[in-house]
Amino acid sequence: MAEEELSFKEMCARFDVTPRTLRYYEYIELLSPRKEGRARFYGPREIARMTLILRGRRFGFSLEEIRQWLLLYDQKGTKEQYQVFIDLANRQLEELERQRRELDNTIADLKALRDRTAELITD
Repeated sequence: MAEEELSFKEMCARFDVTPRTLRYYEYIELLSPRKEGRARFYGPREIARMTLILRGRRFGFSLEEIRQWLLLYDQKGTKEQYQVFIDLANRQLEELERQRRELDNTIADLKALRDRTAELITD
């Protein structure tokens, strides 16, 4: 069975990204599509990497962190890559928890101010 390959346009559509984003990911060496003239084709490796890139972005990792993490697989293998991911995930989870606490406090403050303001109107 032949490996799936996506054209540039198909890759943008599948992952709902702009052409500019896809070109940028290639420019910063997150993706390395096969090229035929000016056409680009994305095979299973690039499709998997794009899935990881977008997942990493959703979790709040920087593009540089993602790039370094993806490089580990080629340089040191899966076990090292997994360990680095655990370290990155732990750090990011701490940051997300901090942001959640801050957001909870902001919501509470805004509700209190809203309620005090509503009382002023009724007095």
